[in-house]
Amino acid sequence: MPLTRRHFLQNLILTSSALLPVGTRAQPEQHYDFHFTRLMYESGDWDVDQRMPSNLLNSLVEYTNLKVDPTEHIVPLADPEMLLAPFCYLSGHKLLEFTTAEARNFRDYANRGGFVFVDDCNHDIDGLFAKSFEAQMAELFGEDCLQKLPHDHDLYNCFFQFDELPVTSFELNGWGDNLVHDYLKAIIVDGRIAVLYSNKDFGCEWDYDYRNKRWLAIDNTKFAVNIVIYALTS
Repeated sequence: MPLTRRHFLQNLILTSSALLPVGTRAQPEQHYDFHFTRLMYESGDWDVDQRMPSNLLNSLVEYTNLKVDPTEHIVPLADPEMLLAPFCYLSGHKLLEFTTAEARNFRDYANRGGFVFVDDCNHDIDGLFAKSFEAQMAELFGEDCLQKLPHDHDLYNCFFQFDELPVTSFELNGWGDNLVHDYLKAIIVDGRIAVLYSNKDFGCEWDYDYRNKRWLAIDNTKFAVNIVIYALTS
């Protein structure tokens, strides 16, 4: 029977904490249902879209009953502490090449029940981030590991109902590869999404002060809520 994210955390919390040096072992706040964890990696530029996490967290508070940790947690991918996170975010524009420790943690996290949302800030299938990330995934999980998600996948109706994948303003403005990507890709492990991969630059789309949301005709962060709810419940 596939692990849920909650079972994943319960199974890993003792073994992963034992790997951390004394005095630095993770002590997750048990009264929070959700923690946002951004993965720091040694290559490229991991610290993009710096306002996006607070906007996403605000939407979770606004639309759900989750007890949300208001703090963005930045954890090195090479640190065993990242294995405790129920949800991880990774993004960038530049070359991505994992170190040995980063590759090991990423593979173990995905295979043992974790969820990583990876967003290409270049929104470009021919860009440096996209090519290097996809090559890294092929090395870790095998060729053709990234598959297009069907539009009737649970991700599109696990909270809000989406008949089609939302378009970002960056795609419509013709940046990147001048394509509107009508798909997401994913690495599926035991019937669940372990790695969700976007060339749509959702991070930049959601990178604004949450107080400016009132000026939007349609709240563009609702799909972010679906991604989190799927990650927590699948």
